[in-house]
Amino acid sequence: MSLGPAGATLNPEHAENFEDMEKQFAVKCVQHMSTYWSILEKMPGSKLRLTKIDDEIYGHFRREFPDMDPAETIDEDKMKGKEGKERWRNFMMQYEKKVEDYNFGTMLRSNPKFEYGEKETIFGPYETGAGVDSDEIG
Repeated sequence: MSLGPAGATLNPEHAENFEDMEKQFAVKCVQHMSTYWSILEKMPGSKLRLTKIDDEIYGHFRREFPDMDPAETIDEDKMKGKEGKERWRNFMMQYEKKVEDYNFGTMLRSNPKFEYGEKETIFGPYETGAGVDSDEIG
């Protein structure tokens, strides 16, 4: 499996899906979700800080997405539609020099009232976690 010549940039529009990479990613996601849930069982997500700039990201999130209520179910179609992708991309680019994995994805609970599960978990932009999945367990 090759991602291209050394030093080449990966164009996500033309990238292939590699089954082994997807499996490794899935395993890592489940490990992170389990760890995160263990933390949420001990403290409210609104008190949790995973980076030094979580408060900045959350404030920026509230300004850019005032219509998105972190306590409600995420409208995944709206978030991942053409307009939603563009809004999230513009939001994430603000952190290109501040957050190491600013353009990575994250697994989110679609509604903070439920635990992670097959039907309650969606894939979203990394910074979404600091804005959306920050409410207390319901």
